[in-house]
Order: sequence, then structure tokens, then C-alpha cells
Amino acid sequence: MIPMTLAEVAAAVGGQLVGADPGVRVTGGVEFDSRKVTPGGLFVAFPGEKVDGHDYAATAVESGAVAVLASRPVPVPHVLVDDQLDAMGALARAVIERLPELTIVGLTGSSGKTTTKDLIAQLLARLGPTVAPPGSFNNELGHPYTVLLADEKTRFLVLEMGTRGHGEIRYLAEIARPHAGVVINVGTAHIGGFGSADAIAQAKGELVEALPPDGLAVLNADDPRVRAMASRTSARVVLAGESEDASVRAVDVVMEAGRASYTLVTPAGSVPVRLAIAGRHQVGNSLLAAAVALNYGLDPQDLAAALSELRLVSVRRMDVFDRADGVTVIDDSYNANPSSTSAALRALVSIAAGRRTIAVLGYMAELGEFEREGHEEVGRLAAELGVDRLIAVSENAASILDGAAAVGTWGGESVLATDQSEAVAVLRQDLRSGDVVLVKGSRYRTWDVVDALRPASSGASS
Repeated sequence: MIPMTLAEVAAAVGGQLVGADPGVRVTGGVEFDSRKVTPGGLFVAFPGEKVDGHDYAATAVESGAVAVLASRPVPVPHVLVDDQLDAMGALARAVIERLPELTIVGLTGSSGKTTTKDLIAQLLARLGPTVAPPGSFNNELGHPYTVLLADEKTRFLVLEMGTRGHGEIRYLAEIARPHAGVVINVGTAHIGGFGSADAIAQAKGELVEALPPDGLAVLNADDPRVRAMASRTSARVVLAGESEDASVRAVDVVMEAGRASYTLVTPAGSVPVRLAIAGRHQVGNSLLAAAVALNYGLDPQDLAAALSELRLVSVRRMDVFDRADGVTVIDDSYNANPSSTSAALRALVSIAAGRRTIAVLGYMAELGEFEREGHEEVGRLAAELGVDRLIAVSENAASILDGAAAVGTWGGESVLATDQSEAVAVLRQDLRSGDVVLVKGSRYRTWDVVDALRPASSGASS
């Protein structure tokens, strides 16, 4: 965060400064975990049912925080506010106002947000200091938290914007108005809360509506609902995808060992690209990232080289690793919905290239009345792709197996594991050299299966 006095912080959040010197400056980060507080920082004490941050106010100050953002009095210097979340948003807005040279890129989509955010950030980092959220910090807490990581040296701020309801993206955009907006896709993630894909599209489109007239809207040319958002923005529209009318597009796509090569066609010329990240769906993600980087000055030749060097940054997203026994594991266990699981299944088959395939699939949450349909859809696709072994984790994912069983030509094997431990046991009984294992599910600790398969020397945190 940029340095601010406590008086300035209090004014920005509409709070009351208590027991503190107004001239003391916040020079460190803003943290809501007292264990992460650094000297000169500001600690945000969120109340909670099990853990109340106010109880750690003194600990945070002992660790170097100059003050605490609190909603009730604490025995250390603090800024008293009615609501800490609103205060973080207000403080983030104040920081943005003090950084007029900062370029903000926002992105949203039903799936692929975090990976695409990581790709955009890696490309823009070649043009200047870039800040992007760690993992999936894309809600009303993670969004301002990420904004507050920016300082006077930051040229680009890349913000992932999630939504579970109408108006949420609009609110996030009011905290930090983006100059560029990227819409990846409209799928069925959180459809239980929206009721339809059209309603999801309406909410996602709030991003392009927030762009200024001199801004940039990068839209997925291959998704009709995203393409239609062009009419909802005053910003310049760039279509990216594999459609013939996309100004940034891929042609001659070839898959080898699960990784794509293609010719990148841009208004400034065409260049060959070979991606190092796995999955056919990464072609579209990389094109959206390329369109942003081109707009801000990366030339096609440098862009092609940069695209070939892109790596996964956030954990548990298409992380492919090989074990000493010849088994390949695809860790895509961070989260799941029907669209992202379908992409992961296609990547599994492509990476395997004829080897035996095993898909360990957990429950997909927030599908509402579409829950059974969504799980069956994934099972059918697994069978149609010829996945050899399908393991559904827990009873609420059992309809995945029903979908696979409905494909009469499928000759694979299906197993219902009651929990992650049983799934691991099933795998260990039959796993053999050459197998390729995909693990994916919503955040119900499906990653425990991956961690049981991962070599001890290369752990991943959740």
C-alpha cells in the first residue's frame, strides 16, 4: 500500500481515530490475518463466530502494526468503523485515487478466471511492475485486499472479479474502476443462485459496462453470450478467439502431449506459439491474455516468446506432475463446475495420448436445480471421451456415474468412493506405471486425493 497517515486512513474510511497519533504513517501492508502483519502495517480485525480478530489486536501491534481497523474498541491504537469490509473498500478507493498512472485490468468468467489472470499478469510484467491477486481473491474481501497491494511503483493491477449475484461486479468495479475488462466465458458456475446462463451473462456484463469510453473490452469471440456484451460497453471492443472475425485469434491449432501449438494472428502480424501449460482450453485463455498485452505495447514477436514461457502460478489448477513410478497426475482440484470439469477431462485424454486414464471427480457445488443434470453431463462426457476409470467421491457426486452408465458404448469402469480416503485406497490398489490421473472437484478437500499421490518432496498448500 502507498504510505498514508492514520489521519488520512481514518478520513478515507469515515472512521474515528482512537488512542493513536494522527501523524503516524501506515507504510506496510493491510492484513486481516494477524500472523501476516509486517512492521508499519494495518491490521483489520474482522469479527467471526469462531475467531474474532479483535482478540488479536494487541498481537498484531506487537508484530509491527501501527494500528487496527476495528468495529469495537480495542486496547491499542485503532480506527473505529461500523463495518470493516466497507472500510477496506473505501480505503482501496482512496489508494486508487492516489495512483493516477496505474492501469487496472479486470476480468471475469464462469471458469478459467484465475489461470487467465495469472497469464495476463505474467505478460504485463514484461511491460512494468504488475500486481495480481494471490490465488482466487476475487470477492468483496479479496478484491480490496489486492488493490491495497499496489503502490507508486505499480504500473498494472490485474483484478479477478467473481460474482454470486447481480450487482457484485458493479460494486467491485466501483472500488477500482478498470481501464480494460476481459470476459472469458459464461458457463454454469453458480447457476443455482442465478437460475439461468442468461442471468449469469447479465451479471458478468457489469464489468464491460463499468469501462470508460477510452477503455478496452476484450471479449471471447467463441462464446455467443460474451460476444453479445459488445453492445453493453462504450469502450473499444477487441474479440479474441478462434472465430474468423476475431482480431486476435489462433489458427492451425495442434495438440501434442496435452499442450497446444498454434499460429497467433494479430493486426500487427502473425507468429507461431507453443504453450507450455496443459489443456486445449488454454488456447482461448492465452488469446485473451495476448489481446490485453498487445493493447498495452507488447509486440507480436515478444508476445510469442512470452506465451511460450507462461507457467501456472496459482496452485491446484492443471498442475501436471510425474511420479517416479511412471504415473502422471493432473491436479486441478481447487474448484469445479461442469464447464471447467469438461475442459479438464479433455485435457486428461489429450495428455494421456493412449495411456490408461483415471478421473477422480468430486461434487460440483452451487448448481441448484441443475445439480443432477450437471453431474450427469460430466459423466457422459467422461464416457464419450473413453476415460478408462471413473471414480466419483461421495454420494452427492454419484450422478456422475449415472451419466457415464447412460453411454452404452462405454467400456470403462466406475467406482463410488464414500470419501477422499476411500478414493485414495481404490487408486492405490490398482494404480500402475503409465496411468494418467485427473483429480477435480469443488472445494470439499478433493485435493486430499492429490496430496496422497504427490511425491513427498513437492507438496502443495490448500
